[in-house]
Amino acid sequence: MAGIWRRPGLWLLLAALFVGALTIWLPQRVAVTNAKVIDEIKTNPQGARAARTMIVTMADGCVYPVNYLRDGDRVFMAIDGVWWRAFQDDGQRVEMLIQNQRLLGHGKVVLDDPQFVAQVFARLRPKVPGWLPAWLNGKLVVIELSPQ
Repeated sequence: MAGIWRRPGLWLLLAALFVGALTIWLPQRVAVTNAKVIDEIKTNPQGARAARTMIVTMADGCVYPVNYLRDGDRVFMAIDGVWWRAFQDDGQRVEMLIQNQRLLGHGKVVLDDPQFVAQVFARLRPKVPGWLPAWLNGKLVVIELSPQ
């Protein structure tokens, strides 16, 4: 039995099975969690979660709950994952639901001003550990609100 664990092919197979299972389970888990958060924000718009999490609807119809910080005519959101790429270059229009208020705006990711990102994240994500590398701290998207 001990010899079976020394076979590199077996480890490769086990790693492939683990990665395969993870790629099936993780998106389903995220979808279930996002649906629960969205439901809580809609049913309790004055609650603690709704005070720090908004619902953003992208131009392609995808909907995400995301942490936000509103400052005048701008909304800042922190994005974990690869969907921040939709806000590169010219950015895109979005619809937001913030504490039961529908807002429209145009968002762009900030990639070239780490000092500004750090200043906003200090207010948006104050509990992120200081030792966490910047590349793991998500991306900052600045949304300029459209006049209503």
